[in-house]
Amino acid sequence: MGLSWQQGPLSAGAIGRFLTPQALPERLLFAERPRRRMRVKFNGTWIADSENVVLLHEPGRYPVAYFPREDVDAHALVAGGRTTHHKDLGDTTWYTVKNGERTTERAAWEFTALPRHAAELQGRIAFAWRAMDAFYEEDERILGHAADPYHRIDIRNTTRTLEVRLGDGVIACSERPVVLYESGFAPRWYVPRTDIDETRLHPVEGQTFCPYKGLCDYYDIDGAHRAAWSYRSAYAEVGRIDGMVSFEPDQVEVLLDGKRLELEPGQKVIAHGVDRGLDVDEVTK
Repeated sequence: MGLSWQQGPLSAGAIGRFLTPQALPERLLFAERPRRRMRVKFNGTWIADSENVVLLHEPGRYPVAYFPREDVDAHALVAGGRTTHHKDLGDTTWYTVKNGERTTERAAWEFTALPRHAAELQGRIAFAWRAMDAFYEEDERILGHAADPYHRIDIRNTTRTLEVRLGDGVIACSERPVVLYESGFAPRWYVPRTDIDETRLHPVEGQTFCPYKGLCDYYDIDGAHRAAWSYRSAYAEVGRIDGMVSFEPDQVEVLLDGKRLELEPGQKVIAHGVDRGLDVDEVTK
């Protein structure tokens, strides 16, 4: 997703390439000021508030926000006596975060032996996403991970025919699907429910969360496990797919204008890290 995750240009699984005469380093890190005000809440109060955040894009990870020390409550950081080593950015000092009666160990970190080429991160603090109450941009809470400014979603109407089959049965047939193009993913095709035999969709337990689309429900289709999914309360920015259903081409037969779709690189979501560890109640507040 975005610049460095899934199949972005800085990820290990990038589907494109930089047109340079010499090979680029195996790992490229990218740091920039997103020019957004970010805030961190812990134990009910703000412990960081800055318009001078640096966002670090590291291959295989979601972007991480680094706050200048002067924009962090100095009383909130307690040296934890633990140091680890980052293979690109050197020694990492870990802090316990404390506010009032609440204390969480290894909840913040700082690079303390940075190479010269990474000076943008000097004197900056990052906070573990799950350890904090919440992260905000201005007065709006950001869920899941720091917003990636290179992550984009485009939804397009089409009159192409999309048919979904399993065995001899037709699950869906539509001449008005929509296609969702999302950074780092192969195209996804969504079908209106009125064009689906919903008696074949069997809801299953367990939802996933996308910071850009919302909560996702899943369905079994006969013996095909989690063969379809739907965002029943999609975020306003992607409201055009609200309630529509998409199908896994490796679980059922999905045909677009008669041509069967195959499972493309980037079609599967890669689970990643603890920063997706949100429960449903927290997401739906």
